[in-house]
Amino acid sequence: MSKMDVMEKEDVVVEKKDAPEAAKPEASVHIFALRTTANREDQVMDFIANNVTKKGMHVYSIVRPHGMRGYIFMEAGSRADAEQACFNVPYARGILASEIQYKEIEHMLEHVKQVINIEKGDIVELISGPFKREKAKITRIDKTKEECVVELLEAAVPIPITVKLDAVKVIRRDTEDQSGGAEKARAEAMDEEEGF
Repeated sequence: MSKMDVMEKEDVVVEKKDAPEAAKPEASVHIFALRTTANREDQVMDFIANNVTKKGMHVYSIVRPHGMRGYIFMEAGSRADAEQACFNVPYARGILASEIQYKEIEHMLEHVKQVINIEKGDIVELISGPFKREKAKITRIDKTKEECVVELLEAAVPIPITVKLDAVKVIRRDTEDQSGGAEKARAEAMDEEEGF
């Protein structure tokens, strides 16, 4: 244990030497990548957040980027704080050896809102889920939740189905009135199937 104490003391000395340079805001914050068990990132984040609040460590943020499995990022004052925050946390596999630069993960963190070009009455094709490749008509759009309600054109009974906006692809705009447009779209879809 004496070697460990010496290592910690050396780390503190190094930090004290770097203290004048650490006055810059960019240099005082460090980002570390923590490996986790896949699909357990949220649980690890909860455990780490509890550790940080209980022990009062200098961990400023914990981020789980969308689409990146098995890793979370921690913004901390020092590597020791980051390691202490994830010490004895279930599903945490350890901090990567190298520090992460902000520009490396910037594209994962800044979510740019895309302009949604889907309108009520549009004829769309479902591109994912159990109704993949089915044609449908948009009946309602909720842009805040990024969802839409569609009715399948080829179904005998129109059933409203709620899907995410990224699960549909616009085929054509329905410029006619609401009543006549749906029957015409259904008839066109059936004609395409029969080969007319």
